[in-house]
Amino acid sequence: MSVTVTAVAALAHGAVLAADKVPVDNVAPGVLGFLVVAGMGIILYFLLRSMNRQLRKIPPPPPEDAGDDAAASRVNASPAPPGDRTG
Repeated sequence: MSVTVTAVAALAHGAVLAADKVPVDNVAPGVLGFLVVAGMGIILYFLLRSMNRQLRKIPPPPPEDAGDDAAASRVNASPAPPGDRTG
């Protein structure tokens, strides 16, 4: 119990000291921060636009030809004719 009371007292005391040292008007990012974030947003827009153009250039995959696979499975699965005795 005494640890939590001491911790709370230390935090409260630290908050009072921190409030005295930092002026209120120095905590805003200002115009430079806004310009950096806005510039990153504009760059991201053009990057995504370019990526979409590049992705549209990729041709679609060729369709799988199911006829070849079906014919091969029929040949392997068909039983030998009754008169054919090899082996």
